[in-house]
Amino acid sequence: MPLALLALAIGAFGIGTTEFVIMGLLPEVAADYGVSIPTAGYLVTGYALGVMFGAPLMTVLGTKVSRKRMLMLLMGLFIAGNLLSALAPTFSVMLIGRIVASLAHGAFFGIGSVVAADLVAPHKKAGAIAMMFTGLTVANVVGVPLGTLVGQSIGWRVTFAIVAALGVIGLAGIARLVPDMPKAEGVRLRHELAAFKNVQVLLAMAMTVLGFGGVFAAITYIAPMMTHVAGFADGSVTWLLVLFGLGMVGGNLVGGKFADRALMPMLYVSLGALALVLALFTLTAHDKVLSAVTITLIGALGFATVPPLQKRVLDQAHGAPTLASAVNIGAFNLGNALSAWLGGIVIAAGLGYTAPNWVGAVLAAAALVLAVLSAALERRGSTSTTVVESPAPAGQRVSVHQ
Repeated sequence: MPLALLALAIGAFGIGTTEFVIMGLLPEVAADYGVSIPTAGYLVTGYALGVMFGAPLMTVLGTKVSRKRMLMLLMGLFIAGNLLSALAPTFSVMLIGRIVASLAHGAFFGIGSVVAADLVAPHKKAGAIAMMFTGLTVANVVGVPLGTLVGQSIGWRVTFAIVAALGVIGLAGIARLVPDMPKAEGVRLRHELAAFKNVQVLLAMAMTVLGFGGVFAAITYIAPMMTHVAGFADGSVTWLLVLFGLGMVGGNLVGGKFADRALMPMLYVSLGALALVLALFTLTAHDKVLSAVTITLIGALGFATVPPLQKRVLDQAHGAPTLASAVNIGAFNLGNALSAWLGGIVIAAGLGYTAPNWVGAVLAAAALVLAVLSAALERRGSTSTTVVESPAPAGQRVSVHQ
């Protein structure tokens, strides 16, 4: 794999750290600004919304420049947002900093996926995408726990300053290692938008929303589930999330490897197994050992879908994949928001802290159904009329359906 993928992975590590570390620092931030925990939660919501809307916006704005230059500009935006968060004198300014940083998220992963795929041979594209996303998964194993520890020990502002420094390293790596790859000739914004007329692109994005939504239906409420149902101490939740992150790392790499060999079968297996494991989590959540194993499996199976889904979008939006790729990153965050909302509804209805697992199982199963439908439509579309030469009279051509 080219060294340029390392630069992209470093940028992804910084982005992944800043996205998730805030969840462990909400009490410190809330106390510092004198706001309630629910109010501080807007820092999470604002970031997610920024990713959703920023992905297409920043990608469209970047259609006039080369992909390398756009990646550098996005890292600059990321650095500025995290520095603003670290120095913010008021909560409102902190929220603005979070939103500024989030605007780089979707477009970076969207454009980065295209660049990563272009850096390698066709049979290694999913593996290259997975290599970039490894930075995001490792962030959940290393960056988030360390960032939380630093924030609780020294101060949350130091955490965001360190994240900004990671952005500087990522920017320097992109400038030095990523080759200058101009945007495809003849591709205009209308070509990028035309990709959304392709039903296969829309199906892939719907699979992203539902499949990854299944993961976060359970993980969003992992703290109350593990402390109230499994009986873990509050401090154990951090290490359970580390197990989740380790599963993400392994699943991402395995998903990238096998997606290059058999993309759709990889989706069938990962989505089907994810639905089953989420359903079983309603039972295993009552046991400490089994719940820890299940959390690791959810991370592995959930992220095993990421490289194949991202590659599926790139393949189906061929010729103009950049915007579709970025919007698909926003689809991951849409799935997070949707599943968190649905999980909250079933808990509020009195169904218990394990009820979101059923929500996740249903969402993952729905994604599997869409995958089967997508493959069926693709097979039907590949059935075409082929013209062959026939020794029939006067050299007439005969149409043969296959």
